[in-house]
Amino acid sequence: MANTGDVSVGTVLRYNGELCQVVEWQHRTPGNLRAFYQGKMRNLKTGKTVENRFRSGEEVEIARVEYKLMEFLYNDGDFLICMDKESFEQVPVPKELFGESFRFLKEGMEVKVSFENENVILAEPPTFVELVISYCEPGLKGDTATNTLKPATLDNGATVSVPLFVNEGDKVKVDTRTGEYVERVK
Repeated sequence: MANTGDVSVGTVLRYNGELCQVVEWQHRTPGNLRAFYQGKMRNLKTGKTVENRFRSGEEVEIARVEYKLMEFLYNDGDFLICMDKESFEQVPVPKELFGESFRFLKEGMEVKVSFENENVILAEPPTFVELVISYCEPGLKGDTATNTLKPATLDNGATVSVPLFVNEGDKVKVDTRTGEYVERVK
């Protein structure tokens, strides 16, 4: 067992029988009261966030989580099939673990998958992906002065807003956390 001093942001705890990931973790020492830890945790099954106070030195159960870099192979209904690069084992990962960012995934991309025992508990795509624009309205010369955006369809079918100077066939970098255009790649 670990105590509250061993916990940091990103740690996965077993709290009330459920797996929760720590989102915020602060040590507080109010006036003449005892010190405590204020924690904000996200339940990995339901996605709900809960706040709780822990006494300093209180024992908590840290879940043993193993992270693996896997290769995304294909979409299979509610699951995305990913392959372990070392053992070539194929693992179905529920689509909802990726959130909205699964739409930017393309076959062959590397994703980070977290396991507790043999169960998949977390999955995250690469932070930035480079994709080619398959369709957008043509840009005009001199359209670089304003911050006006236009919709563009990427080669994997996702839609993103890009500046007016970006044309069909250009390679762009997209932030998967926000779904926004970052820059044009040369």
